[in-house]
Amino acid sequence: MKRLAADRAGRRAGVTLMELLIAVTLVSLLSAGLLWAMRVGLHAMERTNGRMMQNRRQLGARRVLEQQFAGLMPVLTDCKQSDGRPGGPRVLFFQGEPDTLRFVTSYSLEEASRGYPRIVEFGVIPGRYGIGVRLIVNEIVWAGPSVAASLCMGMREVANGVLPAFGPVEARPSSFVLADRLRECRFSYQFRDVRTGAREWTPSWVFATLPLSIRIEMTPLEPDPSNPQMKTLALPVRVDLGPTEAYPDVDPPRQ
Repeated sequence: MKRLAADRAGRRAGVTLMELLIAVTLVSLLSAGLLWAMRVGLHAMERTNGRMMQNRRQLGARRVLEQQFAGLMPVLTDCKQSDGRPGGPRVLFFQGEPDTLRFVTSYSLEEASRGYPRIVEFGVIPGRYGIGVRLIVNEIVWAGPSVAASLCMGMREVANGVLPAFGPVEARPSSFVLADRLRECRFSYQFRDVRTGAREWTPSWVFATLPLSIRIEMTPLEPDPSNPQMKTLALPVRVDLGPTEAYPDVDPPRQ
């Protein structure tokens, strides 16, 4: 009798199959919830890191532009004649078009301000898969007027002199992308009107001197108010005189 009662008590102290299934189901639900919470957290962290990297890239590109424009050097270059033959005049090395900009600077992406001067070529080219446009920059070591002569296609006459004519900027494996996924990107150049003294902007530089400022207008392909994006930069040119002009406080007056 006592043995039968003990057997019944042991059977009542066990776990039924239904209770086991309920326990397994609860553990599964808790595990799925924890995994989903981890996934949401990792996705949010990935988006935050991606946005931070994008912001750092944009700030870095802006700093590069500011340093390169601040280091602009007024130098002369050998060029071909108007018909393409060698032996043309030595002229100021500068090109300013709506989608192309070339000049020599003391700041480079590779060596900052510690190395040789560089020829920088800014160009607006089609974006990846033909979506939008992007702004790229090429750098070529400047070792004298003869180096840039290979880039000069000839001469073109402008209002107050002649300027070198160049070909388009081409993307290379070493090209650096300063801005991507843009709807529009264009350059404009500031000059002073000799008649009124007012400062005006022009889409193409047709003067034999350097501009007062250079403006880069960029329109994002997908505007995002919550994320800072590169839009418009107006960078001054800190050079007052060209390489052939005399400094009044150093050079004696010419008769």
